[in-house]
Amino acid sequence: MADKNDIQVVINGRIYSLSGYEDTEYLQEIANYMNHKITECKMSDGFRRLDAEYQNILLALNIADDYYKIKTETGQLAEKEDEKEKQIYDLRHEVIETQIKYESSMRLVEEYKEQVNALQRKIIQLEAEKARME
Repeated sequence: MADKNDIQVVINGRIYSLSGYEDTEYLQEIANYMNHKITECKMSDGFRRLDAEYQNILLALNIADDYYKIKTETGQLAEKEDEKEKQIYDLRHEVIETQIKYESSMRLVEEYKEQVNALQRKIIQLEAEKARME
């Protein structure tokens, strides 16, 4: 199991201790994300006029909104990936079928060539017999 990491981060001007099994760079990215969301919300005049409880709720709603948008996008990408994999499977199957048809056609061509050669030999033989008879 990975070691637990502790890191001091600044969120909204205050120092917090974060602790987790993720690496410290990840924990710092989370703190940076929080600072970005707080700054984004503070840019709104309406946000600054709200009391602290409503600000926290609005901040949480913005983070939840980001989460659900990413979750939806991830689901859509997974569906597209599944669809692409099915298309690839279908195309591979089609290629195999085409190869089988090609090989079968090539065998027929070879058979027909042999039949043509046999008929040409027969024609030559019959012409030779005809010439001997005349």
